[in-house]
Amino acid sequence: MESPGVEAEGLTGVGGGTTPPRVSRVRLATMGLLAIGVMAPVTLPVPVLRELVGERFQVSELLTSLFMSVNMIGAALTAPLAGALADRIGSRRPLVIAALLVDALCFIAMTAHVPFGVFLAIRFFEGCAHIFALSLLLSIAASLGGERGRGTTMGITGAGMMLGVALGAPIGGVLGRVDTLQPLVAGAGLLATVAALAAASLLDPPSTGHRPGAAAIWRTVKENRSIVAPLIFAFADRFTVGFYTTTFSLFASGLHGASPPQVGLWISAFMVPFALLSFPFGVLADRFSKTLLLCGGSAIYGVLTATLGFWPKEWIGPGMATIGMTAAVMFVPSMLMTTDLTPPQIRSTALGAFNTAGSLGFILGPLTGGLVSETVRASHGAASGYQAAFGVAGVAEILCALIALPYLLRLRASGRTS
Repeated sequence: MESPGVEAEGLTGVGGGTTPPRVSRVRLATMGLLAIGVMAPVTLPVPVLRELVGERFQVSELLTSLFMSVNMIGAALTAPLAGALADRIGSRRPLVIAALLVDALCFIAMTAHVPFGVFLAIRFFEGCAHIFALSLLLSIAASLGGERGRGTTMGITGAGMMLGVALGAPIGGVLGRVDTLQPLVAGAGLLATVAALAAASLLDPPSTGHRPGAAAIWRTVKENRSIVAPLIFAFADRFTVGFYTTTFSLFASGLHGASPPQVGLWISAFMVPFALLSFPFGVLADRFSKTLLLCGGSAIYGVLTATLGFWPKEWIGPGMATIGMTAAVMFVPSMLMTTDLTPPQIRSTALGAFNTAGSLGFILGPLTGGLVSETVRASHGAASGYQAAFGVAGVAEILCALIALPYLLRLRASGRTS
């Protein structure tokens, strides 16, 4: 007998499994709560980035941006290993719990009085632990609901992820006003709580009955190279999000004089509609064209991002909300397309690759934003520096859509995705 709400998937490829029972509401809610808890610590420190890193260690804006990039280097290296390990041993739950506990310890360690290099090293390992937990949580979500219901489960999980990111920023801003280190302490406590919730409620999906070795996993990945299409979007999307979590924070506080709570509220204006609309767009992606959602959403999102640096202060709140809406259009469809294009026995590996592509984008996003803004600022002033940085981010997203569209249309015509 299967556990309630758990699917039984076949081995022959995408769509090759038996039709699973409907996923229970309790299990859907649990996946959403876990996703919130995993992602909220990501943005808890963002509103106090200048104080937490720049002023605390007396480093430049470019080096301050490393705080949001070095953990993604760890994530990029770890995500494919996490997915391959889960596909190899067939068990995800204990790995998720262990990774969450390591992540909590790293957050506490970052509050210690250490040299800047050691601080960044801790941040690197924090990124390793975080992406390990997130990749396997997404893998569990992708194993629920079957081919036709995966949009619902991935939509709930994706919405939880973005809601966690949205909640982290304003809470971090309020906590940081009292003590710059409080967002890190709160992040550690939240991650430990999520580990306890996972231990009590998270269930592994049923085994496929076959645990491929490393060589078999790599062979199957090479046979499914079409996965590169959604990975390009994962890279470009996280590249631009890197600007919103780092460059935007510095832009808001440095150019507009925004306080940490105000920075947190503006980031939430982006993240809340992103979170709330991820679920409906996930459901829509099951019934509509993922290709159109991805490319159309990316084009609009890119145009809005490219113009952000020119907006007057009073436009920033509603403008960020509009950008968040367009981001939601493409977020869950890109994850769903990843699962469309890979068979179930390597789904953890595929989602690990998805997170690796995203992590690489997130590495380059803050670094590019810091480099462009500082370079242009030196000759044309701070405002021009930030305008150039957001221009680069927006154009990158538009180019991604233009380059990927012909390939996606071919995949759609062949029936590989919608």
